[in-house]
Amino acid sequence: MNEKVILNWYESVDSTMNVAARNMDTAPDMSVYVADYQTQGRGQRGNRWESCKAENLTFTILMRPEFLKAQQQFVISEVSALSVAAYLKGKGVPVKIKWPNDIYAADKKICGMLIEHTLCGANLSVSTSGIGININQKEFDSSLPNPTSLILETGEQTPYDRKRELLSFLSIFCDYYGMARAGEYGRLEQEYLSCLYRKGEYFKYIDCRNSAEETIEAKIIGIDQCACLLLEKRDGSVDSYSFKEIKYII
Repeated sequence: MNEKVILNWYESVDSTMNVAARNMDTAPDMSVYVADYQTQGRGQRGNRWESCKAENLTFTILMRPEFLKAQQQFVISEVSALSVAAYLKGKGVPVKIKWPNDIYAADKKICGMLIEHTLCGANLSVSTSGIGININQKEFDSSLPNPTSLILETGEQTPYDRKRELLSFLSIFCDYYGMARAGEYGRLEQEYLSCLYRKGEYFKYIDCRNSAEETIEAKIIGIDQCACLLLEKRDGSVDSYSFKEIKYII
């Protein structure tokens, strides 16, 4: 790894995002907080992240990307999502990035993320990327709509060594983070767009911008300068959607 990683592994915490937040003032760049179990794991949209104890990888990476302007914060999402996608592809699992940063194997979710930022003036000060990758879990809560895991996708009989898998992932993450540090933003965006789930094909979505939610048929054509999702309807009209303004129908 070109980046120096500081690994902190816990048996149980409330949330690795909370642990990172408590260490935000003093933790060095690339401090990683891992837990076998989270009692209050956090996901997107205020949801909880459910994970069986010591079966998956639940961790938070604390970065200090002062080299990024506030308006460039989506670069951290690109780095995080591309790293997970590259790691899983390296394990033989073809995956896509469901905007903004969930990772899907076919139509099943194998990884979720929660990314938060703090600013110092016009630049980012601290970014925390909370990542949950389903590794060895084979049975899931029936209320979860479409989960899967690495072991289910590969059909391996022997459970994966989670520490070895984490180190493998972090090596990839450091490469992508190094690309961001080197200012290779165009390369990151191009690779991100090439990996977008459902890009270029028509599917049904729910437009949540109004109180009366509307089902639309459209295709993803990219993201705009604010990292909002661009959808083109069959009549050729293009709309931009921010987070929580659009729902996928899967």
